[in-house]
Amino acid sequence: MQKINRNVVLALLSLTSLVFLLFQLCYYKFYLSQKNGAAFSKVRGSQSGQDSTRWHVVRKFLGLISSHNIPVYLIDPLILGLVGKDIEQIRSSPDGPSPECKYFCAPRDFTTFALLDKTWKHDVGLFRAAEKMGFQWLKIINKDPRLDGMDDLSGMEIPLHYIFKLASHAIHLVVFYERSGNFLWHGPLRLKQHMDRKFVPFRKLHFGRYPGAYEKPELLLVSIDDLKVQIPKNPSIFLEEMSHSRFLECRYREARAFFQLYPDDASLDAVEFRKKAKSLLHLAALTLNNLGVTFWLSSGTCLGWYRQCNVIPHSKDVDLGIFIRDYKADIIPAFQKAGLPLKHKFGKVEDSLELSFQGEDDVKLDIFFFYEENDHMWNGGTQAKSGKKFKYLFPKFTLCWTEFVELKVHVPCETLQYVEANYGPEWKVPVKTWDWKSSPFNVQDNGVWPIDEWDNVIQIY
Repeated sequence: MQKINRNVVLALLSLTSLVFLLFQLCYYKFYLSQKNGAAFSKVRGSQSGQDSTRWHVVRKFLGLISSHNIPVYLIDPLILGLVGKDIEQIRSSPDGPSPECKYFCAPRDFTTFALLDKTWKHDVGLFRAAEKMGFQWLKIINKDPRLDGMDDLSGMEIPLHYIFKLASHAIHLVVFYERSGNFLWHGPLRLKQHMDRKFVPFRKLHFGRYPGAYEKPELLLVSIDDLKVQIPKNPSIFLEEMSHSRFLECRYREARAFFQLYPDDASLDAVEFRKKAKSLLHLAALTLNNLGVTFWLSSGTCLGWYRQCNVIPHSKDVDLGIFIRDYKADIIPAFQKAGLPLKHKFGKVEDSLELSFQGEDDVKLDIFFFYEENDHMWNGGTQAKSGKKFKYLFPKFTLCWTEFVELKVHVPCETLQYVEANYGPEWKVPVKTWDWKSSPFNVQDNGVWPIDEWDNVIQIY
């Protein structure tokens, strides 16, 4: 019997061991690691396993929601910022493989998507499928603010946020709802007492610190890092909108308490005035929005929103504020074209400008222009018969969105300070007799217009 060559045997054993080792590596890479959410990306250009994990988690999530016919779109600010720089190239690029993982492999803890509530109803099958894919998930619910004005429906809870976690990455799914002002709203992310606060680093979330209001976006289907995904058609506009999206809810509970002390005026005159004021406000908003001029509810209109969630029926006008830096010469002709003739123009762009337009019947629209000083803001007033000037001082403020008479509109974020500045500490008590020259808590004398300027600074029509 021929002797077996010892070197041949050793070579065969070494080769067998090498093949077995390669099999184990492939098994881990293409099966176990995918099962546990830690696969290396098939997209070329990844720099590390952690980079590819992010891409892999997003891919699995998109596959999950696609299998349940749930339309979502990307609102992640970091990724949209990168996409916005290359948007033309992305729009025109073919659907072939990407040369590198440039967007979904970017360092971050979350990837954020949006879901419109009306396009999907809560389905437990989605969450069972998510668990089978290795996801852990968390649902955040809270009261539906759209029902807070209705005693019998207030307290009903709706889903506001979902978080799906796999390996070292998480998907934040923000639920958007349509509001009566024809805009989209998302709620805050408030954890219930029993929830795991270490589930993900919640403080790093881009959405959820406060409610947000957005216009309905036009969506675009694109291929990013070999993944098909919908994004806002103009990412830069969405990101700009996001930076000023904070939303303040009307204080329904306080409004109900106010009406218990001071029953609402339900007379025909009050009902008619509120109807006309709502129509005038909608027309003013349309006109200013078309001009790209930012405005907010001011004076009595702001007080009505904050105190009683409605127009004050004895106010007899609609009051808006505009920063003087946003003034445009087109404002007057635009309102006249909209059917609102100029009633008076006081002051000038450099000092104490205010405009008043005549609405339906005796309802007028007053626009006050605000000037910024080092530590405060102010708007001016002029007495036509004497040329006296007045100044109304306000602490500095920023702007938030709210919903008022079925309209998405700005109010000062620091509303209480704004209202107190104008109406004093007794702002909760209705005052039907009001003198604009002496009643405001923040009014000051501001000199007199020179007589030779009256023709320009005191114009009554």
